[in-house]
Amino acid sequence: MRKITRFILMLAVGMMFGCVKMPEIPDGFPTPEPPPSATPVPKMVYQPDAELEKQIAEIAAAAKGKVGVAAVVLETGEAAFLNADGHYPMQSVYKLPIAMAVMEQVRLGKLDLDEVIGVTKEDMVREGQRSPLRDKSPSGGEYTIRELIRLALVESDGTASDVLLRLVSPGDVQSYLTQIGIRDMKVVNTEKELGKDWQTQFENWATPTASVELLRSFDSSRSHRPEPVEDGLNEADEMFVFMATSIPGAKRLMGLLPDKTLVAHKTGTGGTRNGITGATNDIGLIELPNGKLFAIAVFVSDSPADEKTREAVIAKIAKACWDRWAKKV
Repeated sequence: MRKITRFILMLAVGMMFGCVKMPEIPDGFPTPEPPPSATPVPKMVYQPDAELEKQIAEIAAAAKGKVGVAAVVLETGEAAFLNADGHYPMQSVYKLPIAMAVMEQVRLGKLDLDEVIGVTKEDMVREGQRSPLRDKSPSGGEYTIRELIRLALVESDGTASDVLLRLVSPGDVQSYLTQIGIRDMKVVNTEKELGKDWQTQFENWATPTASVELLRSFDSSRSHRPEPVEDGLNEADEMFVFMATSIPGAKRLMGLLPDKTLVAHKTGTGGTRNGITGATNDIGLIELPNGKLFAIAVFVSDSPADEKTREAVIAKIAKACWDRWAKKV
């Protein structure tokens, strides 16, 4: 009798648990949503200033070459242009879109700023091309992606830029530019290739208008928090800090501006042949006293003027824009 009772109890318990739906145990974790793709910044209605444009044209005449200018106050659309849709060789200005394309891959989680990249002797640009990395470590070494970006933007290091362009090909950079709505800018060749002959430099070109749009896109991706890099800034903030401490070009955009003016910029300089210099450039974001920013791109191409004159043209154009817009509240 006891055996039958025990059997009935066991059967009842079994039936009870069989009727209860046991919770499903997940066999994996949900895949997080990927970061959204970068998109073009909203179109801006420019408000050209005829008087300022006339002043810029008068300043540009001293270069005796091709001068292209675009300058826009980001918050208001006040603007000034000169030959702004012409094609100008970028030279090292193109390190900015390359770095932006790499940072986009970092934002998407496809690269990591602390990832270490090997740099070999074969990666070095030739003598005569700027590369503090090569000068300090001619046999190569290991560098994080962050350090390569810093070298490319702060030092305008050609070797570092070429290694970044190995991580994202010219085609990848072009696709990124198209994605953010920049069409009149071409990144085709490495720094090594730029040094081969005179004509190659003209294959990496941009219009001043496209350059200002690139700066608008760059600025829109910042968190606008000017704390140190260690305090949780995003990828674009780190680049902004690098650009604000860039070494070349002290006599260009920032040359005539008040001391301690915030200028985050990227220069580009070409060689000279038969007395003609291919490119003397500077593009950047400049802060006004009221906290607003203006984006400016000045390209001086095919100029017979000496370096002092070419750089003075850039400095005077930036100062003219500053004087015009700094007076406005």
